[in-house]
Amino acid sequence: MLGKNKEEKKSRIRLIPILGLLSVGYFGWHYTGNMNGAIVAMVVFLFLLLIFKIWLSTRGSARLRRAGIREIDEMTGEEFEEFLGHLFDKRGYDVSYTKASGDYGADLILEDRDDIIAVQAKRYSGNVGVKAVQEIIGALKMYEATQGWVVTNSYFTRQAEKLAESNDVYLIDRDELIDMILKKR
Repeated sequence: MLGKNKEEKKSRIRLIPILGLLSVGYFGWHYTGNMNGAIVAMVVFLFLLLIFKIWLSTRGSARLRRAGIREIDEMTGEEFEEFLGHLFDKRGYDVSYTKASGDYGADLILEDRDDIIAVQAKRYSGNVGVKAVQEIIGALKMYEATQGWVVTNSYFTRQAEKLAESNDVYLIDRDELIDMILKKR
Protein backbone atom coordinates (compact mmCIF):
# COMPACT_ATOMS: atom_id res chain seq x y z
CA MET A 1 0.00 0.00 0.00
CA LEU A 2 2.78 2.42 0.95
CA GLY A 3 4.72 1.68 -2.27
CA LYS A 4 1.61 2.39 -4.32
CA ASN A 5 1.24 5.85 -2.74
CA LYS A 6 4.88 6.64 -3.58
CA GLU A 7 4.33 5.67 -7.21
CA GLU A 8 1.19 7.83 -7.42
CA LYS A 9 3.13 10.78 -5.97
CA LYS A 10 5.98 10.28 -8.48
CA SER A 11 3.55 10.18 -11.40
CA ARG A 12 1.90 13.40 -10.15
CA ILE A 13 5.30 15.07 -9.91
CA ARG A 14 6.14 14.01 -13.49
CA LEU A 15 2.82 15.43 -14.63
CA ILE A 16 3.61 18.97 -13.38
CA PRO A 17 6.20 19.88 -16.08
CA ILE A 18 3.90 18.51 -18.79
CA LEU A 19 1.00 20.62 -17.52
CA GLY A 20 3.33 23.62 -17.31
CA LEU A 21 4.43 23.09 -20.91
CA LEU A 22 0.84 22.77 -22.11
CA SER A 23 -0.13 25.91 -20.18
CA VAL A 24 2.70 27.87 -21.75
CA GLY A 25 1.65 26.56 -25.17
CA TYR A 26 -1.94 27.65 -24.54
CA PHE A 27 -0.83 31.16 -23.51
CA GLY A 28 1.40 31.37 -26.61
CA TRP A 29 -1.52 30.36 -28.78
CA HIS A 30 -3.90 32.69 -26.91
CA TYR A 31 -1.70 35.78 -27.33
CA THR A 32 -0.61 35.18 -30.93
CA GLY A 33 -3.76 33.50 -32.20
CA ASN A 34 -1.90 30.77 -34.09
CA MET A 35 -0.12 27.48 -33.55
CA ASN A 36 3.33 28.97 -34.29
CA GLY A 37 3.01 31.17 -31.20
CA ALA A 38 2.20 28.12 -29.09
CA ILE A 39 5.22 26.21 -30.42
CA VAL A 40 7.60 29.15 -29.92
CA ALA A 41 6.34 29.66 -26.37
CA MET A 42 6.86 25.97 -25.56
CA VAL A 43 10.37 25.94 -27.06
CA VAL A 44 11.34 29.06 -25.10
CA PHE A 45 9.89 27.50 -21.93
CA LEU A 46 11.90 24.29 -22.44
CA PHE A 47 15.07 26.28 -23.15
CA LEU A 48 14.67 28.36 -19.99
CA LEU A 49 13.90 25.23 -17.96
CA LEU A 50 17.09 23.60 -19.27
CA ILE A 51 19.17 26.68 -18.44
CA PHE A 52 17.68 26.73 -14.93
CA LYS A 53 18.53 23.04 -14.36
CA ILE A 54 22.11 23.57 -15.56
CA TRP A 55 22.45 26.60 -13.29
CA LEU A 56 21.19 24.61 -10.28
CA SER A 57 23.62 21.77 -10.85
CA THR A 58 26.66 24.03 -11.33
CA ARG A 59 25.78 26.18 -8.34
CA GLY A 60 26.34 23.29 -5.93
CA SER A 61 29.67 22.26 -7.44
CA ALA A 62 30.89 25.87 -7.56
CA ARG A 63 30.17 26.16 -3.85
CA LEU A 64 32.27 23.07 -3.18
CA ARG A 65 35.12 24.42 -5.34
CA ARG A 66 35.10 27.73 -3.46
CA ALA A 67 35.27 25.88 -0.17
CA GLY A 68 38.24 23.81 -1.35
CA ILE A 69 36.66 20.63 0.03
CA ARG A 70 38.29 18.47 -2.63
CA GLU A 71 41.72 19.62 -1.46
CA ILE A 72 40.71 18.85 2.12
CA ASP A 73 39.69 15.34 1.04
CA GLU A 74 43.26 14.80 -0.21
CA MET A 75 44.98 16.04 2.99
CA THR A 76 46.65 13.81 5.53
CA GLY A 77 45.23 13.76 9.05
CA GLU A 78 47.98 16.12 10.27
CA GLU A 79 47.38 18.56 7.41
CA PHE A 80 43.66 18.52 8.21
CA GLU A 81 44.40 19.35 11.86
CA GLU A 82 46.62 22.24 10.77
CA PHE A 83 43.95 23.46 8.35
CA LEU A 84 41.35 23.42 11.14
CA GLY A 85 43.75 25.27 13.41
CA HIS A 86 44.03 28.08 10.86
CA LEU A 87 40.27 28.09 10.29
CA PHE A 88 39.47 28.38 14.01
CA ASP A 89 42.21 30.99 14.45
CA LYS A 90 40.46 33.10 11.78
CA ARG A 91 37.24 32.66 13.75
CA GLY A 92 38.86 34.26 16.80
CA TYR A 93 39.95 31.27 18.89
CA ASP A 94 43.35 30.83 20.48
CA VAL A 95 44.48 27.52 19.03
CA SER A 96 46.95 25.04 20.46
CA TYR A 97 47.82 21.65 19.04
CA THR A 98 48.19 18.49 21.10
CA LYS A 99 51.09 16.15 20.44
CA ALA A 100 50.51 13.61 17.67
CA SER A 101 50.61 10.53 19.87
CA GLY A 102 49.18 10.32 23.35
CA ASP A 103 46.83 13.22 22.72
CA TYR A 104 44.11 11.72 24.98
CA GLY A 105 41.51 12.08 22.25
CA ALA A 106 41.90 15.75 21.29
CA ASP A 107 43.86 17.15 18.36
CA LEU A 108 43.25 20.86 18.98
CA ILE A 109 42.43 22.94 22.03
CA LEU A 110 40.49 26.13 21.30
CA GLU A 111 40.13 28.91 23.83
CA ASP A 112 38.09 32.06 23.92
CA ARG A 113 37.01 34.25 26.82
CA ASP A 114 34.40 31.79 28.04
CA ASP A 115 35.31 28.29 26.93
CA ILE A 116 38.01 25.71 26.47
CA ILE A 117 37.04 23.45 23.57
CA ALA A 118 38.67 20.09 22.89
CA VAL A 119 38.49 19.24 19.18
CA GLN A 120 38.89 15.83 17.57
CA ALA A 121 39.70 16.16 13.83
CA LYS A 122 38.71 13.26 11.58
CA ARG A 123 39.65 13.49 7.91
CA TYR A 124 37.84 10.41 6.59
CA SER A 125 36.59 9.05 3.32
CA GLY A 126 33.82 7.09 5.07
CA ASN A 127 31.43 7.99 7.85
CA VAL A 128 32.83 8.78 11.30
CA GLY A 129 31.65 6.39 13.98
CA VAL A 130 31.20 6.20 17.73
CA LYS A 131 34.94 5.88 18.49
CA ALA A 132 35.64 9.53 17.63
CA VAL A 133 32.88 10.71 19.98
CA GLN A 134 34.15 8.41 22.74
CA GLU A 135 37.66 9.83 22.31
CA ILE A 136 36.53 13.43 22.69
CA ILE A 137 34.41 12.56 25.72
CA GLY A 138 37.56 11.15 27.31
CA ALA A 139 39.53 14.28 26.41
CA LEU A 140 37.12 16.69 28.14
CA LYS A 141 38.40 16.01 31.66
CA MET A 142 42.01 15.59 30.60
CA TYR A 143 42.12 19.10 29.13
CA GLU A 144 39.59 20.61 31.56
CA ALA A 145 37.49 21.53 28.53
CA THR A 146 34.02 22.98 28.77
CA GLN A 147 33.03 21.67 25.33
CA GLY A 148 33.95 18.81 23.03
CA TRP A 149 33.75 18.98 19.24
CA VAL A 150 34.36 16.42 16.51
CA VAL A 151 35.05 17.89 13.07
CA THR A 152 35.13 15.86 9.87
CA ASN A 153 35.25 16.33 6.13
CA SER A 154 32.73 13.50 5.95
CA TYR A 155 29.54 12.61 7.84
CA PHE A 156 28.69 10.84 11.09
CA THR A 157 26.94 7.55 11.66
CA ARG A 158 23.56 7.65 13.39
CA GLN A 159 25.12 5.93 16.43
CA ALA A 160 27.81 8.62 16.67
CA GLU A 161 25.13 11.33 16.47
CA LYS A 162 23.13 9.66 19.21
CA LEU A 163 26.16 9.30 21.53
CA ALA A 164 27.20 12.91 20.85
CA GLU A 165 23.72 14.19 21.61
CA SER A 166 23.55 12.36 24.95
CA ASN A 167 26.99 13.70 25.97
CA ASP A 168 26.67 17.29 24.67
CA VAL A 169 29.38 16.79 22.06
CA TYR A 170 29.08 19.12 19.07
CA LEU A 171 29.50 17.42 15.67
CA ILE A 172 30.64 19.40 12.64
CA ASP A 173 30.11 17.42 9.44
CA ARG A 174 31.07 18.08 5.82
CA ASP A 175 28.20 20.47 5.12
CA GLU A 176 28.78 22.59 8.21
CA LEU A 177 32.54 22.61 7.57
CA ILE A 178 31.92 23.95 4.06
CA ASP A 179 29.66 26.66 5.52
CA MET A 180 32.35 27.61 8.06
CA ILE A 181 35.00 27.84 5.34
CA LEU A 182 32.83 29.98 3.08
CA LYS A 183 31.88 32.36 5.89
CA LYS A 184 35.54 33.13 6.58
CA ARG A 185 36.47 33.96 2.97
